[in-house]
Amino acid sequence: MLHIGDLAPDFQIDGRLLSQWLPSGPVVVYFYPADFTPVCSKEACLFRDAHQSLAAAGVRVVGVSPQGQTSHDRFKKFLSLPYTLVSDVGMRITRSYGCTGMFGLPLPFGVRRVTFLVGPDQRILDRATGELRLRDHDRLLKQAAALPVLSPRSV
Repeated sequence: MLHIGDLAPDFQIDGRLLSQWLPSGPVVVYFYPADFTPVCSKEACLFRDAHQSLAAAGVRVVGVSPQGQTSHDRFKKFLSLPYTLVSDVGMRITRSYGCTGMFGLPLPFGVRRVTFLVGPDQRILDRATGELRLRDHDRLLKQAAALPVLSPRSV
């Protein structure tokens, strides 16, 4: 799993690379096991509810999980999620961030619940983990919302 200070691997988000999103500010990238499960739904709502304060600080949110885009679209609509969900069916992105193996178990046991705060230099500024508890993820969101706002540049 990536650590604070590591370079965040690039991946496609809405037709652009993560590195192309970063000049306008940090990005929260969170990995979650599955759409429509109880803890994942609660986590998605945590990010949804923090969205306005994160946006005010110039921070964007991206969720990543192995379900297809159709599932993500339904999940976004069902929970009114204002941020992008990336489909990682082959788990290439998940593996590159080291977020495989729920509860620390090896594959095929899925995706670990991990949140990364990626800075404008593409380095990991902070990381939160927790399979069933969201306290550390909430802490990271509050820290991200408190970041000084950078001068926005278009992406």
